[in-house]
Parts: sequence; structure tokens; C-alpha cells
Amino acid sequence: MHSCGILLHISSLPGRYGIGTMGNEARKFVDFLSESGQEYWQILPIGPTGFGDSPYQSYSAYAGNPLLIDLETLIDEGLISADDHDLNVIEKTGHFESYGKLGSFKQILFKKAFAKFSSEASEKQREAFENFCRKNSFWLDDYALFTALKAHFKDVMWTEWEDDIRLRKPDTVKKYSQLLAKDANCVKFIQYKFFEQYYALKKYANSKGIKIYGDMPIYVSMDSSDIWASPKLFMLDKDRRPVKVAGCPPDDFSPTGQLWGNPLYDWEYMEKTHYKWWIARVKYSCRLFDLTRIDHFRGFESFYAIPYGNETAEIGEWLPGPSMKLFRAIKEELGNVALVAEDLGFLTADVRKMLKESGFPGMNVLEFAFGGENSNYLPHNHVRNSVTYIGTHDNDTAVGWYTSSDKKTRKNAKKYMSLRKKEGINWGMIRTAYASVSDLVIIQMQDLLGLGSEARMNVPSTIGGGNWSWRLKGDELNKRLSERVLEYAKRYFRVPEKKKIKVKFIKK
Repeated sequence: MHSCGILLHISSLPGRYGIGTMGNEARKFVDFLSESGQEYWQILPIGPTGFGDSPYQSYSAYAGNPLLIDLETLIDEGLISADDHDLNVIEKTGHFESYGKLGSFKQILFKKAFAKFSSEASEKQREAFENFCRKNSFWLDDYALFTALKAHFKDVMWTEWEDDIRLRKPDTVKKYSQLLAKDANCVKFIQYKFFEQYYALKKYANSKGIKIYGDMPIYVSMDSSDIWASPKLFMLDKDRRPVKVAGCPPDDFSPTGQLWGNPLYDWEYMEKTHYKWWIARVKYSCRLFDLTRIDHFRGFESFYAIPYGNETAEIGEWLPGPSMKLFRAIKEELGNVALVAEDLGFLTADVRKMLKESGFPGMNVLEFAFGGENSNYLPHNHVRNSVTYIGTHDNDTAVGWYTSSDKKTRKNAKKYMSLRKKEGINWGMIRTAYASVSDLVIIQMQDLLGLGSEARMNVPSTIGGGNWSWRLKGDELNKRLSERVLEYAKRYFRVPEKKKIKVKFIKK
């Protein structure tokens, strides 16, 4: 059955304390989705954000972003006071240009919450916390120590730490584990509260018939606990510096290419370990989300490798990835998993073959469809096993894209989609997407609101400039909008049956 959903990251929700969180406003948005005939809520990666506030540059492939923890819930639980000075500073500041300053205030509050929990928690509460730590020890122990060490070393990258701990010499790891035990336990407590809130929100969403559609970046950040703890999995030299890093070669959109800077995987080593690390990561994602988008799917067939230290992506080489060997291993271990392949960009015949053999749905983006002749992204070329977008978080809004496109592209788009001023550019593109044969259509919240380029979530290969900071104001999710979205969803038979959904979780 055809279905539809909305792309809105948790950070973009309205709220009193800096950025959106997993509290009451998130539940209001779930209600809006349900009332609007939607079945999916797509979010961006939920890991702790690092360089440039990007959710695709996270300190961990497993941890949750503490900034998304709802402070009002902590107040209700008695862990922090509503009159707390630091809480009031956050509320009065309102908009934070970057997450760094907001994070410093929230960290103070989290430490107070941990101190309160440590002294006043009931035996049942302590047992729940300890149980969380045991179940997640395979990533949590390393992440907690890593985070405590980053604070100890004034937040510099782990590659700049003292050699003994940078290289994880056992005696030194033991020394710091004892020295920073309290700080590491606080980190674990913060993760405990994050996932307690996340799973409560997910349970609420599922009860309303809404599935959570998450996002898994293909790469992990160099400044992450994953690489510090498991260096053999990556292309690093004997001093644990990257040999080659990830990115994309130059194209019409980026004359010097895209230099992401993430260390690349040592796929030969991963094959020897039967892809254990990737299987664990996918298994974990299937517990978190009802559906998961894998970013840069083509990188599994072949990946662009740029010599470490280069300032642009102009010089690099394509190297072979694991292709179907990885996905056969995942399927053998986990069975059929609910994944979506982000297969955008230049696709070779081998990439198309891998996508077809995997069985995963690919993606169509309408904004890519009208610049040439008979693009695969034009709706008449779509297939059912796919997800259609007007644009993703990396694209301009519908209105912004149309306004900034050249005359030929606008003419092609207007003619193909029968765009009319009375209906609105954004609604004409929503109508076209909904009319696609794709099983799933996802629309950015900004496009439902008809916003321009000022509401764009991200401009790839740039830092700052408002990236990742767009937020709802608080009054846009009204009945009028909900009724219009529902009308379009009904017209194209994308409204789900009104019943409680049953989600099959993969057991650990």
C-alpha cells in the first residue's frame, strides 16, 4: 500500500530551550502526522553532533545527542529545578548560533540531574540504569570514557591526546578509567535519559500509527569513540592518522568536489571479521527505527578515496567496496531488514546491479528531474520499490529551488507538473510526488509550509551559515494545514488504515 510521511529533524521542533527536543512538542508533531494521514516521521541522525553541528559528523555511531533530551521532562522527574539559573539562561537566550554554547549550559544541568539521581534514586531506578549500562556496554563503555577524556583534554580531538591514551595502552586506559570514573558514569546516565525519552517517544508514535524513519551515515567521524576504540577497522597508519579520507569528486555542483574528511573503512579487515561491526550497527539501527535510510549507499560498491591532508577533493581515486558481500552477511545474520538506499548522484551499472540485488528501495528527487531529457527522477520513470522526495535535507526548498532554477528548468517543471500560481509551486510539487507510483513519499516540513531558501536545512560542503538550525516557530502545525495535507494524501490513496501498528523488533 502506498504511504507518505514528513521529514523534520527533532532539533527543528519548537520549544523553550535552544533547539527541539523529545518532549511534548514532539508528541504534538506525532499528533499532527496522524491527523494529516501520514505514516512516517523521517528524522536525521540522532547521534551527538561534532564538527559544524552536523548530525553526519558524530562522536559515536551509537550514542544519542544529549541536546535532544527534553529538559521539561527532567523537571517533571524532579532531577532539575524549574528555577535553575542555567535553565533560565537557555530560555532567555532563545536562538543559539551554534550548538556549542547551548551544550555547555545543558551539560551543567545534566551534571546536576546526575547528582540528584545518584543521591535520591530508588532501588528500582538504579536497577533500570544499571541494566541499560549492561545491555549497551558493547559501545557505551568506550563512548563514556572517550567523552570524559575529551573533557579532560579540553575538548581537543583524540588524535591530539597524550600518546599513551591516544594509542589505548592498557595500563593508561585503566588509569584514566579510575581517574574519570565519576565523569564516565555521568555520560552513561545522560545516555540512559536520552534513550529513555527516545523510546517513550517512539512508543507514542507507534501507538498513533506513525513509524520512525531514521538515518544512518555511512561513515563515522574521525573524532569519534568508534575510531579511537577500534582503529583496525579503518584505513589508519601506525600512528592512527588517516591514510585516505572520504568525499566526492568534482561535478557541476562542486567544482572542487566534496571533502568530507571521514576515515575510510578497511574493508579487507572487515571481511576477515565477517563484517561483525557493520552487522552490529545495522542490528542496533533496526531496534532504534522502523525504517532506516543508509546514507551514500553507492559507497558500498566503490568509494572515492582522497589522500589525507589534501585541501580539496580534486585528487582522489575510486576503490572497490564490499558490495553484496556485506549485505549478504547482514541478511544471513539478521534476515530481511527495513533499509532504504540513498542512491543519489552518479550511479554506475555496478551500483544499479547492487541496488537491485539488495532489494532495498532507492530514492527519487524531483528537484533533480527537470534539467535534462527524460531523467530517471521524472515520475513516469519511478518504480514502486522506491521513496520519492521533492528534496532532501541537502537540497533547497521547493520554492527556493524553483525560484533559483534557470529558465529552461522552470519551463520543464511547470509544463510537466502543471504548476499553477493559484495552487502554489510547493503544492504542485507535492501533488506530483504523491501521484508517483513510489510506495513511499516523504515531504520536507518546509515545503508543506511553502518556505523559501531561508528555511533550507543544509548546504553541502559548507559550515555555518544557518546549517542545521532551521526550526518551526510553534504555530504552523494548525488544523488548516493538517486538513490540506490529509486531502492530498487521500486523493492519491496514501492514507494508512486506522489501526495500531505492530513493529517487529530484532532481538539482541
